[in-house]
Amino acid sequence: MTNGSDPPANPPPLPARLVGSVYATAQGLFCLDTRDQFVARALIEEGRFGQDELTMLRLFLTDQSRVLMLGGHVGSLVVPLARTVGAITVLEANPDTYELLRINLALNGSTNVTAYNLAANDVNGPLEFVLNTVNSGGSKRMPKERDADYFHDAPAVRQVPGVRLDDLLVGQRFDLIFMDIEGSEYFAMRGMPGLIATTPVVVAEFLPPHLDRVAGITVDDFLAPLAEFTTLVAPSLRQTVHGLPAMRALLEHLCATGQGDAGLVFHRQHITVNFLS
Repeated sequence: MTNGSDPPANPPPLPARLVGSVYATAQGLFCLDTRDQFVARALIEEGRFGQDELTMLRLFLTDQSRVLMLGGHVGSLVVPLARTVGAITVLEANPDTYELLRINLALNGSTNVTAYNLAANDVNGPLEFVLNTVNSGGSKRMPKERDADYFHDAPAVRQVPGVRLDDLLVGQRFDLIFMDIEGSEYFAMRGMPGLIATTPVVVAEFLPPHLDRVAGITVDDFLAPLAEFTTLVAPSLRQTVHGLPAMRALLEHLCATGQGDAGLVFHRQHITVNFLS
């Protein structure tokens, strides 16, 4: 017997809900939201996604490498990469996508992955987040400019927990940091100067519209946390440049021509990437 303040001994079950559909792909088993017309559609129709990014990332990794991935989405890169590295720490801010990520990590036995439903930021605390569905990978912090392009699918807007990574991952060190977080890269870097200082390779998506419309920053702002790095590899241009002035010129060129890059590589050493030459 219970009194009025005690919970029921057998609470009523919640109704079942459809989370996603499971597909066997060349990259593993994935539970996917079929409304997504980008990553999910590619996995369903082609059986793979992000092969160029995976090839590029593996150039800088070994089976012992520790990787920090910001923007894990449904795990299309995390799951296959986890098979070839030592450990991955991944953040995914979108709570709906994070649910799929956790399912996909379980489906593929990715036991060397630690996942957080958090947004990498320069301060600790909640932030407004736009949850897109047609391109769920394009979900992002509330843009500085509320461009109609970011709200074309009538997305929900929620508060998500933001965190400084130097506070979350105290004492940890990574061999590579990967960022695909739709304009939040600058804020993430401002929140992890300690982690960046001990990381030899940082890879970041670079989309010129996100600099001013989402983050409200300049190329110099973007480069400031990476000032100690020596080499910049731009796969989209098949170019490798060295030194801060050359890096700035390359990013200004991308902005002037409206070109993005899925993964600019910043390396502390003076290197040449032959497969891009």
